[in-house]
Amino acid sequence: MMQLWLRDRPERDLLGPLPDEVDLHLIPRTGPVPDGVVEAEFLVPPFGHSRVLELMPAMRCLRVVQAISAGIDWLLPAVPAGVVVASARGIRDSTVAEWVVAVILAATKDLPRYWRDQAAGRWCPTVPAELAGARVLIVGHGSIGSAVEARLAPFGVVIDRIARHARPGVYPADRLSELLSDADVVVLLVPHTSDTVALFDVEMLGRLKAGALLVNAARGPVVDTAALIAALASRRIRAALDVTEPEPLPAEHPLWRAPNVLITPHVAGDSHAAEQRVYRFIGDQVRRYVRGEPLVNIVSVPT
Repeated sequence: MMQLWLRDRPERDLLGPLPDEVDLHLIPRTGPVPDGVVEAEFLVPPFGHSRVLELMPAMRCLRVVQAISAGIDWLLPAVPAGVVVASARGIRDSTVAEWVVAVILAATKDLPRYWRDQAAGRWCPTVPAELAGARVLIVGHGSIGSAVEARLAPFGVVIDRIARHARPGVYPADRLSELLSDADVVVLLVPHTSDTVALFDVEMLGRLKAGALLVNAARGPVVDTAALIAALASRRIRAALDVTEPEPLPAEHPLWRAPNVLITPHVAGDSHAAEQRVYRFIGDQVRRYVRGEPLVNIVSVPT
């Protein structure tokens, strides 16, 4: 029997019919991880579950690790050599894109300030900006970047695109510094790699134009936190963050109290619909594996 281990959520009913040779086991949402997880052949680890990651090197039967997110940086260091890793690329694109558009609109219309005024019972009108005509720079233009662009286009924005490698309509990564100064909004969607750690440091943040909005839907370490806090304290730029460094962000961390920042707790890719898509995708991947067919979204392969 092929042991399939995955996180226990109601959406597991959407896996669909599994082959008879699949023995399904569930990783509880709370409490200890069952010892039997070390017998997993096909593993779907919960995002950031430290105990499962710690046990992964002891999984001698492990052949496939299926991520539930497009980013796989959080699990790659724990994956034993020779194990196939597949991402969930494309599954959460619309959800992340909706978050990006939502925070851009909220910042453009100064909604956080109005929410604070409402809580204080203050009637204090101002003249908000408008999004039409703004220049938006998407840094990391993959499938999520395309989804963001599709949702922003009706607002009449001008979009510049950057990816690791140039292609028609997309600038290469080495053009980032020169494009920053013209951007009204910068959307970060890059993966967390050695090349992107602290990509937005003091120098890069200093290249942003006054009043620019930095939107981080990538990973927290992509932005130098101390440099960002300093830039926000000067009130020269604004930020919307779904990810931070560190994460979770401690209650006493100064980033919480920095001006001109909107923070959400790493939920941009989360929705009930996205979870349903994830489990349907997992079911499809398991059936492919059992039939000996190529898996989708393979990130690394046996060597």
